[in-house]
Amino acid sequence: MKKVLIPFMIVLLAAFLVACGGKEDSKPNDSAEKPTEQDGLLEDVLATGVLNVGTEGTYAPFSFHDESGKLTGYDVEVTQEVAKRLGVEAKFFETQWDAVFAGLDAKRFDMIANQVGINEERKAKYEFSQAYTHSNSVLVVREDADIAFDGMEGKKAAQTLTSNYGELAKANGAEIIKIDGFNQGVDLVISKRVDGTYNDKLSALDYLKQKPDAPIKIVEEEEISKDNQSESAFLFRQGNDDLIEEINKALDAMREDGTLKTISEKWFGEDVS
Repeated sequence: MKKVLIPFMIVLLAAFLVACGGKEDSKPNDSAEKPTEQDGLLEDVLATGVLNVGTEGTYAPFSFHDESGKLTGYDVEVTQEVAKRLGVEAKFFETQWDAVFAGLDAKRFDMIANQVGINEERKAKYEFSQAYTHSNSVLVVREDADIAFDGMEGKKAAQTLTSNYGELAKANGAEIIKIDGFNQGVDLVISKRVDGTYNDKLSALDYLKQKPDAPIKIVEEEEISKDNQSESAFLFRQGNDDLIEEINKALDAMREDGTLKTISEKWFGEDVS
């Protein structure tokens, strides 16, 4: 009987040890590098020959459709030139402003080119290229209105909910009326459904250039300084430093050879880059 039990116990012990060894091997290796989105995006862009870009397509003079229906504008031309210098083609995906960040998060496109203002809240979640536009904020009101830049307490402001200008309107005490874009905001101002709309000075100047008889006026801050000027840049998901680096190199080269200035002067009559 003992001769039978001994081999049997040996077999059981061996099976137990094998099982224990298997569980140990199945534990995750904490020292191994965890996968990140870290790049590969530049590789994908170069491999496919396409830079996918999210933009509004309704935000003149930055991203809009001309009379022929062609997508054009300052941001569009800057993006196309950057893509050209990367040796790829820029493919644009149009979406409303308040949905453009969700599109980037969902990887519908590689970056956003739509005068995205640089702020701390966005920097906590996303990454920016270097700035390619510098401007300042203004308040657009009816031409007969007596409203100061910081005089919107208790009044209505037409703003996109996620823009810097929406935050500016709130900071000045305004009630926010949601809109999809700047032109819609100006229409609400003219029709007296809101008291004003905050936006970029360049957008307001372009609107008046296109519609010089519009019954509106531009109210600026009393003091313009570096602190209250806005900077806009391309926006990316985090972890794509290699693509951002190449785009920054292209922007640097465009500054050096005057291309960025030329595009800027074409749309605004001055260098805003």
